[in-house]
Amino acid sequence: MPELPDPILIAIPFFVALIVAEMIYARMTGKAEFEPKDTAASLAMGLGNTVSGIVLGFIALTWFMYIERFALFDIGWAWWAFVICFVLDDFLYYWAHRFAHTVRWWWADHVIHHSSQHYNLSTALRQPWLSPLTFKFIFFGSWLVLLGFPIAMVAFVGALNLVYQFWIHTEAVKRLPAPIEWLFNTPSHHRVHHATNPLYLDRNYAGVFIIWDRMFGTFQAELDEEKCRYGIVKNLGTYNPIRICLHEWVGIVKDVSSAKSFRDALGYWLGPPGWSPDGSRESSKIIKARWEEQQAAKRGEAAPDDARAASPAQTAATPAE
Repeated sequence: MPELPDPILIAIPFFVALIVAEMIYARMTGKAEFEPKDTAASLAMGLGNTVSGIVLGFIALTWFMYIERFALFDIGWAWWAFVICFVLDDFLYYWAHRFAHTVRWWWADHVIHHSSQHYNLSTALRQPWLSPLTFKFIFFGSWLVLLGFPIAMVAFVGALNLVYQFWIHTEAVKRLPAPIEWLFNTPSHHRVHHATNPLYLDRNYAGVFIIWDRMFGTFQAELDEEKCRYGIVKNLGTYNPIRICLHEWVGIVKDVSSAKSFRDALGYWLGPPGWSPDGSRESSKIIKARWEEQQAAKRGEAAPDDARAASPAQTAATPAE
């Protein structure tokens, strides 16, 4: 087995240098935004993520070492195996990311990355601390190992994927040439993903290749007339890393403990973010449906079926994360 470097450790000095460069660019041009407390919170979350990876990383590694004995093939270390592994890993990343927005248990972990109301390179480092405890790696990380790709190769291409995603967290880069925008995830595409505008909600889940969103109907281009608003539907109003890390977990515990039935408890736990038994909160689907109804009304058209299906209780609710 070849000795593979850790792409993330190699990239850290470049991350820091690029963040500083973007800060200087923001000060000189006003074409990017930084808020000192927000940036400090993002850096603290990134540091905590690194520490948790060291402390909790054995959980996923133990699982992968166990299932490796059931692999269908012994693919080995050929150069083409790295290429195929990288593409398949990105495909799985798309689905893992999509489910992280539609299953509250996994959203509780992922919401941390979306919690900043600013969009700059430091936002890329705003990462969760408890990811291994969600066991998402069992459902999405196991497939490549079971196919027969070496564990170290899977870890390596996964790290490359994350390194790639760092640079797309910026407003300093507007749009790239059309062929690049068609194939790859870019700052423009990822700004859409981080936006809370109803048009942009739950779109552009890609890691490296935006083609997955184009294939599976979740792509949305950034529009000049629709400026991105960042954050989450109900913003936290805090820069405290502990609260940023735990707020949605605390919300799940409170909701499940107050549930009136097992079905309701399951819905609070595994339903989409914003789900409630009586529809008194707002999920992304409800927000988007109401917005589509409003747009149709402006155009003098009939509202879409899913918008008309939203109940008055749903459309008048207080937003939830």
